[in-house]
Amino acid sequence: MQTPPKRREPTSIHDALAAFLRDSGLDTKLSQARVFGAWQVALGAELSKRAIPVRFQGGELLVEVESAAHFHELTNFTGERYRVLANKKLGAARITRVVFQLKR
Repeated sequence: MQTPPKRREPTSIHDALAAFLRDSGLDTKLSQARVFGAWQVALGAELSKRAIPVRFQGGELLVEVESAAHFHELTNFTGERYRVLANKKLGAARITRVVFQLKR
C-alpha cells in the first residue's frame, strides 16, 4: 500500500518565486544586472562604452577599461564619483569598491 504524498503548507507567489530564483542562481544574476545597469547610467552613454562592468561580487565591482588614459582617469580622479552615483541609482550603498583593469 502506498502512502499518500506529504502535503505542503500553501506559500505565496512571492515566496515561491524568491525560492526559485535563489535555487536557480538567477537572483545573483539579476542583482548583478542591476548593478551593471546603474554603473552604466552613472557613466553616461559615451564613457560606459569604454568602461564595461564584468563582475560584481561581495560589494566589489570589476570594470574593464579600454585605454590607459581612461584607466588613469577613473582610478585616480572620477571613479569614486561614479561609484557614488551608481549607488544613488541603486538606492543603497551596494558597490563598496570599484576595481579597474585594462582590457586585454
